[in-house]
Amino acid sequence: MRIGLDVMGGDYAPESVIKGVCLAKKELAGEDTIVLFGKQSVIEDLLSKEQCDKNQLQIVDCGEVVDMHDSPIKAFREKSSSSLAVGFAYLKKGLIDTFASAGNSGAMLVGTMYSVGLMENVLRPCLAALIPKAKQGVTVLLDVGVDTDTKPEVLCQFGLLGSYYAENSLGIKNPRVSLLNIGEEEGKGNLQSKAAYQLMKESKYNFVGNAEPSEIFKDNTDVIVCDGFVGNLLMKNIESFAKTIAKRGLVDEFIGRFNYEIYGGLPLLGANGVVIIGHGVSNDKAIKSMIFQSKKIYESGMVESLRNVLQTNK
Repeated sequence: MRIGLDVMGGDYAPESVIKGVCLAKKELAGEDTIVLFGKQSVIEDLLSKEQCDKNQLQIVDCGEVVDMHDSPIKAFREKSSSSLAVGFAYLKKGLIDTFASAGNSGAMLVGTMYSVGLMENVLRPCLAALIPKAKQGVTVLLDVGVDTDTKPEVLCQFGLLGSYYAENSLGIKNPRVSLLNIGEEEGKGNLQSKAAYQLMKESKYNFVGNAEPSEIFKDNTDVIVCDGFVGNLLMKNIESFAKTIAKRGLVDEFIGRFNYEIYGGLPLLGANGVVIIGHGVSNDKAIKSMIFQSKKIYESGMVESLRNVLQTNK
C-alpha cells in the first residue's frame, strides 16, 4: 500500500516527521511505500542526516506550506502547491491509499471535503479519540473537535461511526455505545441529549444508555458519543491531568497509556477515504504510530465496508 504523509505539518516538522519515517521504515512491510509530501531538498537533506535510504519512500516536491495560523479555506485556495493540497489531490486520484498530517487540523478537514469528500449518507464527519480504560483496552470518544454544534440525529449517527470503528479497527466485538450525559437516567440532560437518546435507543447498534464522565475510564462502555465542543474540552482536560500527574513524578502503567505517542493521530470518521489527523506536537514516535495506524485502518477495509453499512442505516 501507499501511505501518504505531510512532512511539513506539525510544531516540530519537518525534522520530527522524517525521524518518524525512518523509525517506521525499519518495521514496514517490503511491499509498502511511504509517500512524502514536502520540499524535496529539505526532505533529502534530513534523510541524509538520519542516514536513512530512500528505499520504500517516494518524495513529492511541494513548494508551499500550510501553517497552523492559516485560514483553512483560504490556504487551499491560495496554496495549491502546498504539501496538504497536493497530498489530498493524490488521495483523490487514488495515487495514495491514506493521507496523514500533524499540521493544521482545520485545513485537514477542508482538504477532506475538497478532495475525497464524505461517504454517502454521512451527515457530519467526526474525530475519534482513544481513552485508556483503567484495567485494559480503550474507550472511543467522539466527536472531539469537528462538529461543535451537533444536532441529535448527527449524534445518533456518531454512535454508528464509532461502533463500526471500534469493531473493525480495534477488534471490539459488538461494542457498547453510550451517550455522554450528566446522569445515567433516560430523562437526564438538555434538549439535545434527550432527543439524541431517543434516536440512539431505536438504532441498530448496541446502545446501552447514558454515561456520566466518571464512566470513561471504567469498562462499562466502549464508545462514548458527545458533540465536538464537549469532547474537545473533555479530551484536553484528561490530557492535561495526565501530564500534570506525570510531571509530579508519579509513575503508573495506566497514566503511561495516555501518552499520545502510542496512538499517533485521530481518524476522521465519515471521510470517503483514510484521513488521519495527528497531534500538533507530534514527535518521531508519534509520527511512526500515525503511519502504522494509517496502515491498520486501511487494511481493515473499514472505509469500504462502512459505505455498505451506511446504505442500510440511512
